[in-house]
Amino acid sequence: MSPTPRTSDLDALPVREALPALTAALDGHGAAVLCAPPGTGKTTLVPLVLAGLAGGGPRRRVVVAEPRRIAARAAARRMAWLLGERVGASVGFTVRGERVVGPSTAVEVVTTGVLLQRLQRDQELGGVDVVVLDECHERHLDADTVAAFLLDVRETLRPELRLVAASATTDAEGWSRVLGGAPVVEAAGTAYPVETVWAPPARPVRPPHGMRVDPAQLAHVASVVRRALAERSGDVLCFLPGVGEIARVAGQLGGVDAEVLQVHGRAPAAVQDAALTASEHRRVILATAVAESSLTVPGVRVVVDSGLAREPRVDHARGLGALATVRASRAAGRQRAGRAGREAPGAVYRCWTEAEDGRLPSYPAPEIRIADLAQFALQAACWGDPDAAGLALLDPPPAGAMAAAREVLRAVGAVDPAGRPTPRGVRMARLGLHPRLARALLDGAPALGARRAAEVVALLSEEPPREYGDDLAGAWRAARRGGDAYAGRWRAEAGRLERAAGSPGADVGAGGDGAGAASGGAAAGAAPGDGAGRGSRGASGRSPGAVLPDDAAAGLVAALAFPERVARARGDGAFLMASGTGAELGDGSRLRSAPWLAVAVADRAPHAASARVRLAAVIDGDTARLAAGHLHSDAEEVCWEDGDLTARRAERLGAIELTVRPLRAPDPALVRAALLDGLRTEGLGLLHWSPDARALRARLAFLHRTLGGGWPDVADDAALLDRADDWLEPELSRARRRSDLGRIGAAQALNRLLPWATGEASRLDELAPERIGVPSGSRVRVDYSGEQPVLAVKLQELFGMAETPRVAGVPVLVHLLSPAGRPAAVTADLASFWRGGYRAVRAELRGRYPKHPWPEDPATAEATRYTSARLKR
Repeated sequence: MSPTPRTSDLDALPVREALPALTAALDGHGAAVLCAPPGTGKTTLVPLVLAGLAGGGPRRRVVVAEPRRIAARAAARRMAWLLGERVGASVGFTVRGERVVGPSTAVEVVTTGVLLQRLQRDQELGGVDVVVLDECHERHLDADTVAAFLLDVRETLRPELRLVAASATTDAEGWSRVLGGAPVVEAAGTAYPVETVWAPPARPVRPPHGMRVDPAQLAHVASVVRRALAERSGDVLCFLPGVGEIARVAGQLGGVDAEVLQVHGRAPAAVQDAALTASEHRRVILATAVAESSLTVPGVRVVVDSGLAREPRVDHARGLGALATVRASRAAGRQRAGRAGREAPGAVYRCWTEAEDGRLPSYPAPEIRIADLAQFALQAACWGDPDAAGLALLDPPPAGAMAAAREVLRAVGAVDPAGRPTPRGVRMARLGLHPRLARALLDGAPALGARRAAEVVALLSEEPPREYGDDLAGAWRAARRGGDAYAGRWRAEAGRLERAAGSPGADVGAGGDGAGAASGGAAAGAAPGDGAGRGSRGASGRSPGAVLPDDAAAGLVAALAFPERVARARGDGAFLMASGTGAELGDGSRLRSAPWLAVAVADRAPHAASARVRLAAVIDGDTARLAAGHLHSDAEEVCWEDGDLTARRAERLGAIELTVRPLRAPDPALVRAALLDGLRTEGLGLLHWSPDARALRARLAFLHRTLGGGWPDVADDAALLDRADDWLEPELSRARRRSDLGRIGAAQALNRLLPWATGEASRLDELAPERIGVPSGSRVRVDYSGEQPVLAVKLQELFGMAETPRVAGVPVLVHLLSPAGRPAAVTADLASFWRGGYRAVRAELRGRYPKHPWPEDPATAEATRYTSARLKR
């Protein structure tokens, strides 16, 4: 009996009206951007029509790329249902660990990770006529990479390959530009109206930071769900950022008159299927972003939106990666709200204010800007473009993140110094793992056996549930005996990796989407050591026949994957990682007594001094040295520390100090460098500065400012230290400690910087004299420490001086003092002062100092240092 298509359902999908324009765009340009609101059928009808399975037309092979496994399975099932068939006939799907296709499959729905692996194995994508990139607005890294590779294929190998970028809310102009000016086709939706209800918390809640969400915020979301159940009919779909938040809200909904379902990427397939199937009973569906796109949840009339989402974050400096809770974008908000209007009028309860809504980002941050790029860099290298400079990307990868990624790839032996992939790197790329985990699998399998190494790597590729604990070996044992959904996925992934590890040429097939490797921070950070070429003893350092216990095996694999996170105990549950970051275990962890750890998962809250260990394994010092061998150093260290020079020989593993012993005869070059560092740290005040030395420095600085030329820049410590060879030798090279610096005379040293070669040095006293003679016969010191030279002199000693003295052509600033040496006036124009300002000063000083001469005409009077009586004698 031949299948009967559900023609009325197909005809009712609103996107049908846009199909002629879409077909024309593909016929004319070969690519198109399709913008269609939720519920219009862009994910289901469009692929069927393009494949010739609905509405006539030539038969074609269509691949639809979805960002998530749950969406891929749901889309395939929906299309098969519309055709009246079972999945695996005309429509099939391939996701990580599951492939349901048949010989007659014309439409295959895959995750973007699976498509990426397929392109690496077959760049021409033989047999495929059309590729639909669905939900491209989410800007996942795999999706952006796939789009760039497909455009490259179209330009160089298969110009007939057709591409469609589809989304409900996207940067249509940007995608059109990336697709070479592809036409934008818009489909009008017939979604039902959705009323917006603003439901902010009554009292302020703390904003999210790291993975933490204020419990008060989650309690408020639960109360809004209860309110929605009371005020509206139909099922309620509530969006939350992660599995933990879903569990907490579910716990607060006890007693509601509805079935509570928890839907996320780790949920059992039965639960996911239940959410996507109509029910006679009222339901509350608590979901992560997996429910935003590509599927309809039947019965939903109300959406409760927490307004939160999760994004990856990488701390390259500390070798830590994690997911961060952020405010969801307006585009995500529109997608979420649209779930309520798929089948009937609905409502969305938004747990924030309308004013806040206008300040939200327009679109989610593209993963390429914020995620760890090691896997992307390896894919680009294997594609033949190590710098990704020739790829048509909507956003270019950040230079710093790409540099960090290339360090990882070089360290694990995935690329050569020029960035080209090695045979090892090509094999890594085909494993569908982050390069770190690929290194752990390839280097751990010879020591542990392919199965055991694969099992531990599978634990690291998808972080186990928190209830498994923070001990990696304990989590391994829990997964082995577990009957939950995670354990089932873990077994399937371990089997795939075992096959891949056991055969260098193995085709990883359906499993290679790599989706788990970037989640939860398990695959981000700094460069591990090269695991290649370990010799006959293998990665464990033991004989090939030796069998490691589970704890040691788990530790070895984790250390191979994250060598810069091997950590040594500092006491009381605190550790120091080789990267230099502190790490702390939670209270009650059985790992607190371990001398060494291999930290697999850790996150660090903003402004926190240490990272919190989420998953780790016990190791010994030998395993730490083996895995982090590239971080090992045994060298002389001469440094400026605690105000003096310290010399020692130190063996280190990154920032971890293994052994230290004093160094009796350190390298003179290292000593000199350390002393210079001390001078930079504490300043040139460490030298001996006599008053004459300070005066000389000020005079030279004045001449440099005024005349430039060969006169040295001595005002800035950094500028002087840059010329240490010119003025601090040979005394600096003879010094061995702080006290030796204090014996270096700064005046003698500065004299070495004078322009002796040009002969200008001999003019120092002429251009910037240390003292200036005045009419009284005194020689008064000039102060050059300010912007303008200053001559501070008693007023009576300048009687008869008609003009202001000059140095290097610059008039000095004359500070006129009373007979007691107190300031009386300041002038840079002595002649003008005699004519005007002197009268007022004379009137004041005559009353205070009647015993001193105060002539009416100071310009012709005799200068003196004495009183009137002394002058008469």
